[in-house]
Amino acid sequence: MNIPHTPTHFEIPVDDMERASKFYKELFGWVIKPAGPDFEDYQLVFTVPVNEEGVPQGPGINGGMMKRTDPAQYPINYINVDNIEESQTKVEALGGQILMPKMPVKGLGWNAVVKDTEGNTFGLWQEDKTAA
Repeated sequence: MNIPHTPTHFEIPVDDMERASKFYKELFGWVIKPAGPDFEDYQLVFTVPVNEEGVPQGPGINGGMMKRTDPAQYPINYINVDNIEESQTKVEALGGQILMPKMPVKGLGWNAVVKDTEGNTFGLWQEDKTAA
């Protein structure tokens, strides 16, 4: 499969979930709701409408909010990849760094967090409904 390497998801770390939800709802009109029992302390952020499978129905991407775990934690954007393991290998070969190796997101896919040669952090995302 050859998918476009486009941003697919964003995450915003927050200190106060209620305060942050109110801010983004009122500022942009985003729909924010709990992700479900498998994703404790994680809120889904809908910037565009989605279909029954959760696929955005127009330009834009959706994301999430989670409790900040480190004072230096900043928002992160995830980029679609065909094969997360190959992409991690390529990051390192090009002089980047793996900050969080491949890990499953139950029933959705795999993610990893990397740093580029300029010190910028971003995520890799591989869709895989069998991830556990």
